Amino acid sequence: METLQIQNDLLNISEIKISYQPKFKASERPQISCSKQGYEIMKAYWNVDTIAFQEEFKILLLNRNNRLLGVYHVGTGGMSGVVVDAKLVFCAALKAAASSIMLFHNHPSGNLKPSTADIQITNRLVQIGKFMDMPILDHIIITPDDGYYSFADEGLI
Repeated sequence: METLQIQNDLLNISEIKISYQPKFKASERPQISCSKQGYEIMKAYWNVDTIAFQEEFKILLLNRNNRLLGVYHVGTGGMSGVVVDAKLVFCAALKAAASSIMLFHNHPSGNLKPSTADIQITNRLVQIGKFMDMPILDHIIITPDDGYYSFADEGLI
């Protein structure tokens, strides 16, 4: 009877699968060497219909040579904030076999100044990234206009 129960229990276990299927060779992917390049890629990717309406948080995932592996949408918030779950950020990065991460979020108001919450989540993600040997290279705030704020350029990372 105990053997039958164990067999039934095994049927109720979820299988975890990890896969990574890149669509392009590493040499064909864009290479990011500065905040402006990251901003230009993400600005082109951002939904122009919502950038002035609600905050979103996205990440660029990079390989060891700072070549772009992909973009991940972490979350959508309201007009003045977005919740950022660190587990989602690093889960996506691990699944993509990323070596580093660039963080992005928008300020619908057009204000480029980082809020206290922006600084706190950046510091938290930087610390987690250090622990995981997956550095956060930058956190860039973008606006509906053509401006951006780089934490790295300002010496905050």
